[in-house]
Amino acid sequence: MSNNTKRKDDATVIKDTTGKGEKSRVTYEGLEGIVRLKAQEFIQDILEEEINDFLGRMKSERIKDGVDFQPGYRNGHGKPRRLSLMSGTINISRPRLRKAEGFESKVLPLFKRKTKEIENVLPELYLHGLAKGDFELALRGLLGEGAPLSAASIQRLKAKWQIEYEEWHRQDLSALQVVYQWADGIYVKAGLEKDKAALLVIIGALTNGKKVLLACESGYRESKESWLGVLRDLTNRGLKLGRLTIADGHLGIWSALGEMHPEGEEQRCWNHKILNVLDAMPKRVRDEASEYLKKIPYGETRRECEKLRDEFINRYRRWFPKAAEKLVSDWDRMVTFYSYPKEHWQHIRTTNVVESPFSSTRLRTNAAKRFKKVVNATAMIWKLLQVAERNFRTLKGYWLLPEVYAGKRFVNGVMVSEITLLERKAA
Repeated sequence: MSNNTKRKDDATVIKDTTGKGEKSRVTYEGLEGIVRLKAQEFIQDILEEEINDFLGRMKSERIKDGVDFQPGYRNGHGKPRRLSLMSGTINISRPRLRKAEGFESKVLPLFKRKTKEIENVLPELYLHGLAKGDFELALRGLLGEGAPLSAASIQRLKAKWQIEYEEWHRQDLSALQVVYQWADGIYVKAGLEKDKAALLVIIGALTNGKKVLLACESGYRESKESWLGVLRDLTNRGLKLGRLTIADGHLGIWSALGEMHPEGEEQRCWNHKILNVLDAMPKRVRDEASEYLKKIPYGETRRECEKLRDEFINRYRRWFPKAAEKLVSDWDRMVTFYSYPKEHWQHIRTTNVVESPFSSTRLRTNAAKRFKKVVNATAMIWKLLQVAERNFRTLKGYWLLPEVYAGKRFVNGVMVSEITLLERKAA
């Protein structure tokens, strides 16, 4: 290396000795290193400033008589500790205080080795189907060789998620005003379990348009008893179930709702219905039939929807009677959404609200027998759904949710009072 070039923490800095003033620049190869270095310097400066704010005086500034300074003294720095960021792992030396009661760093709390963003990405990486060794290897590639990771630290992390899940499972729900709830299950292959267990998930929409995870529990094959257990737990914790439940065609959830929530209304998922109908048809006609089926739930009114249904039946019933029977089966549950605001139809026609964050989880957990016990899978998938919850979008037409919660009636997506007003104007 020449005299005009030096390395600093893996970043290559080249001096300019042209006589016009010394400058430096970073080469492409050392860009990541210099970014981590600058982040390290910035966070270290913030920690020093936090001490200044707490004590009310700068470093080496003496306590003056009559000045209201916080008691306490700087006492050097602790040993360098690693902190993992999304941009890599850096080394930080925490400033130490002596005789300073009540101080707790808000920037870098004790025992923290990772930022919140790193903690959020860990369960997602794990559920990508990585084995323990691969999991660690992938994280070291992301966080750098200095990342504080080991088999023991990963086990501690999983244990922490289990504790967090148990605390979440005991939360009081009486303050939530749920309008809609989506229910679905995922089957987990657990190595020590004889039978596949289903994780039963319920996501609710509140009157402010926000979506929240209400339940994530293990149950045997989505049975009525399993769903009853989930619904009882929610109501025992103070939850008032919403007006409408959206789920697939599994009998367990509908039987449980009939017992626990008979006053609620039910909507079957159109995506599941279409797949069930196509399964009763040969592959050669599925593409064509799918185009007809997809139009049915997008009829502007219930009458138009049923007209599209009848067109499909008239076209295919002669050759594929089972497909026609599946389409009309449980029909009343297929068109419940017409009794709710049109602005909400996009959300309540299907179980996509659950399927979207759930689909990747299903693929990952089905890839291999990753979990030795279902309880471990439950906590892990709950953590993934907690991360996904932060990105849930507000429902369209959220301003109508309080009206639905209050029991206002809608016909073909329009509130009854508005229909009456339109009829009066027409007269």
